[in-house]
Amino acid sequence: MNNLFLSGRLSALLVLLTIFFVGCKSDPKKQEASEAEASEPEREVIEVVTRSMEFFAPDTINSGWNTFVYKNLSTEPHFILLDKYPEGITIENTIAEVAPAFEEGMAMIMEGKMEEAMAAFGKLPEWFGQVVFSGGTGLISPRETAISTLNLAPGYYIMECYVRMPDGRFHTSMGMAKEFIIRSEDSGNKPPEANVSITISSEDGINYSGNMTKGTTIFSVTYEDQIVHENFVGHDVNLVRMEEGADLDALEAWINWASPTGLMSSKLPEGFTFLGGTNDAPAGSVQYFEADLSPGTYAFISEVPGSKAKGMLKTFSISD
Repeated sequence: MNNLFLSGRLSALLVLLTIFFVGCKSDPKKQEASEAEASEPEREVIEVVTRSMEFFAPDTINSGWNTFVYKNLSTEPHFILLDKYPEGITIENTIAEVAPAFEEGMAMIMEGKMEEAMAAFGKLPEWFGQVVFSGGTGLISPRETAISTLNLAPGYYIMECYVRMPDGRFHTSMGMAKEFIIRSEDSGNKPPEANVSITISSEDGINYSGNMTKGTTIFSVTYEDQIVHENFVGHDVNLVRMEEGADLDALEAWINWASPTGLMSSKLPEGFTFLGGTNDAPAGSVQYFEADLSPGTYAFISEVPGSKAKGMLKTFSISD
């Protein structure tokens, strides 16, 4: 059994908690989802809304380039990660084949028993290692909106967020998991024209070039490679605005979910506002995100342990 299968990706594991214990939470909200889907052609965007611990979003989306406008109307930080399942695999397979190993493994993680957790995850079915993490939005603070443009292949997907509650539970366990289908019909959309180009890789970290000025800025993010880091997730790019005196070291520790208070909403250091980005995506892919930059200090940071040492924490300033 290869190392990638044994370690898996925590992001896919987290979505299983919702499936196993509470199931898909989107059914009671079909009216709002239908309204979002009905308005998609007119606006040429996919609107996703969170008011508490859910995703209001369409159930089907055309393939190709799509722009997701994610409105976080809740009181917690969130993100969107899109998991593409292998052909023929559905939630029913997950409940029968994965949930028992997941429940055991997560219990061991919460007790700090990582070796035992890895042994539990070793019981997962072979298809589990074929889940493709296909990007999404970066972290977005409460009452903010994230805009990301992705090129998505047809298939069966899960939309999820695994930020942690103040009591340590993951948002997936509270209902932030939604299944949806990407149709074979192409959207016909084109990617936006970027003002700033970002590259990210396990060897060179985050690098960027372009016209970084105040106002609306469109970023392209090229994933030159992708690996599984020590906390079982791949690298991504999150944009965060920093207030004067904000503790960047504390942010670096917080963004690693595997630390005791990592990604726990109540433990987010003061002075940081997340503005989106792009989530864990395959090697060779290019994704886009948009943000309105006002004068101040910002950072690009990846959700990995030791982001600074890996070159995945870079600060920059916008002048008036």
